[in-house]
Amino acid sequence: MPQTLFKDKSILITGGTGSFGKSLARRILQEDLCKKVIIFSRDEWKQWEMQRKDPLFSSPKTRYFIGDVRDLERLKYAFNEVHYVIHTAALKQVPAAEYNPAEAVKTNILGAMNIINAAISCSVEKVIALSTDKAVNPINLYGATKLCADRLFIAGNSYVGAKGLPVFSVARYGNVAGSRGSVLPFWINAVRRGAQSLDITDPRMTRFWITLGEAVDFVMNALKEMKGGEIFIPKIPSIKITDLAQALAPHLPQNIIGMRPGEKLHELLLSAENAHHTIEFDRYFTTMPEMRGSAVVSFDQFFREREKEGKEPGKKLLREFVYASNTNTAWLGVEELKTFLERFMQETD
Repeated sequence: MPQTLFKDKSILITGGTGSFGKSLARRILQEDLCKKVIIFSRDEWKQWEMQRKDPLFSSPKTRYFIGDVRDLERLKYAFNEVHYVIHTAALKQVPAAEYNPAEAVKTNILGAMNIINAAISCSVEKVIALSTDKAVNPINLYGATKLCADRLFIAGNSYVGAKGLPVFSVARYGNVAGSRGSVLPFWINAVRRGAQSLDITDPRMTRFWITLGEAVDFVMNALKEMKGGEIFIPKIPSIKITDLAQALAPHLPQNIIGMRPGEKLHELLLSAENAHHTIEFDRYFTTMPEMRGSAVVSFDQFFREREKEGKEPGKKLLREFVYASNTNTAWLGVEELKTFLERFMQETD
């Protein structure tokens, strides 16, 4: 990652006290080239804990801003003189969104609209929003709200006027391995409490696998590459949920409890409907923006620009291509997962 990406820049991270926000902020501050990093979030206690646990988060370059993405005026204050915004704030818990649909809409959809409006008003340079596999062919409210948010950020590029700024793009990946609310910490806690079995909703279930560090690398690269309107999707391995259970607790039987409402059997990061305007690279896919059925930047123009810049040109995908966790060509088995878990347990103890 070129160190010049954040040189003399002010970066604001919404939802900055979350696992991803903290890891991204740490990475940026370690470069020690940025002007400042602003942590924007609702919970003052989490902000205080963040400052207390790592001296880097108490550096003169770190700022803390209490606010909610639902509050447009507060966002405008926060975005003043900010160059880059990384939008990670969301209501993400699927059952909670089903039970509190209006709240999910206010944060995930109206909040996205506020981010866009504030960024345009404050002349931010770049905004990249984090998406989810659940936004592809959604079957639950959380996924539906994130699909709306994705479309809003892509369309935001149409409203910036002649100045051409900000540019808005989206980074989409599945659940981060071991992130709060995912199955791994739930199972780890169950094992530590002396569980006699591990609950599995369906033994056929597969998931994409991305670590927190890989997610940070991916978003930083997307921020560097973005020109506006793209959806960036990483190439990552898949796992079987049963293999994860076997790697974590081979001595425990697996208890099949049935799929929960709104849960998918497999994750989908790219559907066949979007393959025809997606470009494949060695390590990721880029879905190009569409307008009136054709890409805003033509494929030919895109490839010419990449060639001129000396970058990997990429290639068009077949129309029927689907990027799903069950048909993925890259997999992690039980032994690879054991290696990851050993490192993960050491880092979280």
